[in-house]
Amino acid sequence: MAMNKDAYRQFQEELAALDKAQETRRKETSEAPMERARREFLALRERYHLSVADVVAFFPEEEGIAYLQGLIAASAEKPVRKRRVSRKAEQED
Repeated sequence: MAMNKDAYRQFQEELAALDKAQETRRKETSEAPMERARREFLALRERYHLSVADVVAFFPEEEGIAYLQGLIAASAEKPVRKRRVSRKAEQED
């Protein structure tokens, strides 16, 4: 009985999806409850576009402050891009 290549490919894709789901479940069970809650909340934050105040109110006070400090540090790290002067403009001066 010859097997259709499309059916075989679909079977392989379904097996890969089951393996991925199993790995995800294994990862979720191995992480701490607070870590899982944090991960889920951050996913909700992205999905529903929650504000920084919502995030800070969710975490304990110290972690909320650390989150704000991280945001400030990330925004301060971006260097201001200077406008490049072309060589042709330099030669004209």
